[in-house]
Amino acid sequence: MTRLTKSARPILAILILSTLPSTDVFALQITGLKNPAGFAVDPATGAYYISNENGGANERDNNGFITKLNKNGKIEKLKFIEGGLGGVTLHAPKGLAIADKTLYVSDIDRVRGFDLASGRSTGEVDLSAYKGDFLTGLATDGNGVLYIADSGADTIYKVNTRKPAKPMVFVTDASLAGPHGLAVNPSTGTLTVVSWNAGSILEVNQTGGVKVLFANSFLNARFGNLMGVDFDAYGNMYVSDFSQGKVIRIDPAFRIQTIAEFLTTPAGLAVDRKNHLILVPYLTGNVAEINGLGRERKK
Repeated sequence: MTRLTKSARPILAILILSTLPSTDVFALQITGLKNPAGFAVDPATGAYYISNENGGANERDNNGFITKLNKNGKIEKLKFIEGGLGGVTLHAPKGLAIADKTLYVSDIDRVRGFDLASGRSTGEVDLSAYKGDFLTGLATDGNGVLYIADSGADTIYKVNTRKPAKPMVFVTDASLAGPHGLAVNPSTGTLTVVSWNAGSILEVNQTGGVKVLFANSFLNARFGNLMGVDFDAYGNMYVSDFSQGKVIRIDPAFRIQTIAEFLTTPAGLAVDRKNHLILVPYLTGNVAEINGLGRERKK
């Protein structure tokens, strides 16, 4: 088992980081959170951001907040962005994505933008042409394109944040089955989607074509309610299974490996590719963890 360093005793899980040769890896736990749902890293500064629902997933109570960590994973400001203060509206923030100098946050039926440096509101993505049902995961492609998952409508929207264009429907398909986590595969540019309702993992190409990569069957319910997905610099995919309490790694050859289990509600994970770290919030545990991924799996 991989040893954990620089961390207090884990209170949520026994982390099985890999079956690779033993090596010391970085591990850090962030406490004091309130229903943390999403995690993101700013590749330009190394700062981390965590969305806190602070209540029910659909409650319009305007008490959600965003926590900011410095590049060492220490809390810089617990409530860096806070609903109800400074003219900010933020009910139950979930998905996070960073494009240029803006932090985008999904919030029930809105996607709100905030300046990364100051936390000030920069407005909303105009989704008025659509009736957002339950917005969850967000992802960017590194070129200003933002993808938005609508779990309630089995739809993913797409908007170029660098142009004055309005969002468009990228794909609507029943096979998305409550799309939750989104991530752009850095190797192929395709969009990876994980399903909450069906526990499936799908790929959407640039024209909106959907391909099922993994799906449960009657005899093999491999996955539960999937909530987060991201990729490391080596092309490995990481998926958080909320209901089964696992984090799974899938390598480019589609070999599946459980790297952490016995977790309490792992939510919208992210990967810090530069530092080879995985970022996992625990929705009902009110904590989040930053863990080193060790060595990449050899082919």
